[in-house]
Amino acid sequence: MVLEMKVPSPGESITEVEIAQWLVADGDYVEKDQAIAEVDSDKATLELPAEASGVITLKAEEGDAVEVGAVVCLIDTSAEAPATTTYEGGDEGGGDANVEKNLKKEQAKTPDTGAKAPAETQKTYASGSASPAAKKVLAEKDIDPKTVTGTGRDGRITKDDAVNARPSMGTPGPGARGESRTKLSMLRRKVAERLVEAKNTTAMLTTFNEVNMQAIFDLRKEYKEDFKAKHGVGLGFMSFFTLAVVRALEMYPSVNSMIDGKEMVTFDYKDISIAVSGPKGLMVPVMRNVENLSFRGVESEVKRLAIRARDGQITVDEMTGGTFTISNGGVFGSMLSTPIINPPQSGILGMHNIVERPVVIDGGIVVAPIMFVALSYDHRIIDGKESVGFLVAVKEALEDPINILMNGDIKKALEM
Repeated sequence: MVLEMKVPSPGESITEVEIAQWLVADGDYVEKDQAIAEVDSDKATLELPAEASGVITLKAEEGDAVEVGAVVCLIDTSAEAPATTTYEGGDEGGGDANVEKNLKKEQAKTPDTGAKAPAETQKTYASGSASPAAKKVLAEKDIDPKTVTGTGRDGRITKDDAVNARPSMGTPGPGARGESRTKLSMLRRKVAERLVEAKNTTAMLTTFNEVNMQAIFDLRKEYKEDFKAKHGVGLGFMSFFTLAVVRALEMYPSVNSMIDGKEMVTFDYKDISIAVSGPKGLMVPVMRNVENLSFRGVESEVKRLAIRARDGQITVDEMTGGTFTISNGGVFGSMLSTPIINPPQSGILGMHNIVERPVVIDGGIVVAPIMFVALSYDHRIIDGKESVGFLVAVKEALEDPINILMNGDIKKALEM
């Protein structure tokens, strides 16, 4: 019996996926539930498990975009599992056949260099003129048609010529000038689309402030070892920032809102998206109902989601929704940035690195660990008063965490 394996739906709104990598070769024997491929959707990378044991026949290539429900491989369930013997040479085990198969495969990849050169094109008044479609493509790429050699009739520039045209990189220098091309994953392409969408559809502004992190440094120095020993997670900066954001969102609900047509939707819950760097690029998993989480709850959830993103196990549902985003560029050494809103949200907080700087406290100059913070917001529904007030509220909570975030009871807040 031959089983047709179809692409399962990764999520409600996803209609297409991309074959990122086959984990098996055509003709391999696979076991049921064995991971046979990695597929990229516009939100996550998922593993595709074999639905039965048997010999597999691949029906799609790596990099192919396939619709949900399309057949990507066949599994011959009547085939017997191969004997587990070690091949050491000769004809046994199909060694020569495999060598020949691989040779043909490599030859198929080798471009035909013996193709005939294109016939010389007679130059006429039409030589170098671009078709309307070619003009549009060249304009988008900001390439002068005069620099493109046309392959169409009488030297006309075709759309293919425009698509394949590359802008000049200047006069070649004395060194090597190689280049490589890598197809963007579906996830990376979707991230790019969303970033451009955010820039084009929101009235985005950014406001900045600075935070003296000394109080948090002192708390972590005193309690982080006991906190980790009791709860199994570290007492990091994310719990302080997340709970400070929850408080600020309570004070300024417009920052916890989004536009839906002609209406502003304000949420009474706080689902906080956290931007993390995964093997496939930027991912933004969501912590749900953070207003109900403690320091331990936030640290545990951040750790869980970060591990799942790093291991490529994050699901579409875990990255769906979110009412506000926190992005920590400081882990990469960023001093200051203007983070881009994660649509349809209306605000994102950017954390940055912590640097010892001279500051004035009570009329004297002291050295303190300072972090610059940034809030990018959609000015269509968030005014300057709310945006500045929100960031000041975050700053106040971080600089006085014992009284504002812990209600004066450190051990109770940390569940010590």
